[in-house]
Amino acid sequence: MDENADARDMLAVAVAEARAGLAEGGIPIGAALFTAGGTLLGRGHNRRVQDDDASTHAETAAFRAAGRRPGYRDTVMVTTLSPCWYCSGLVRQFGIPHVVIGEARTFHGGHDWLAEHGVRITLLDDQACVGMMTDFIAARPQLWFEDIGQD
Repeated sequence: MDENADARDMLAVAVAEARAGLAEGGIPIGAALFTAGGTLLGRGHNRRVQDDDASTHAETAAFRAAGRRPGYRDTVMVTTLSPCWYCSGLVRQFGIPHVVIGEARTFHGGHDWLAEHGVRITLLDDQACVGMMTDFIAARPQLWFEDIGQD
């Protein structure tokens, strides 16, 4: 089994979500929650702009779409961008053991902290993810800074 190929296949779901968010006029960040075996449980994208709700991040949307489970120790969170502190907290709170990240060049969130606390991190440095965020930040810097909590 090629683990990076599996991770890239899962990332494709999150990238599709990010593109959907961008097409809706939002921030192009997507995420998906899978079982460790690769079954899709939930997917979503950042909807802060669309829903006028600062808490609707991609990872939280994917987590909510997955529905209630008795536990999360058999899951993988896949996200196009390094998770912020809010989403990193979600991963820790529910014991998600593995996070696959498309890129961390444009935003280095809490993934080092997650790794320090035993969460397995797979950082793919995906060029499509980097390009999507770089283009978005250049086009809409004020919205980007709002999203990451900077004035």
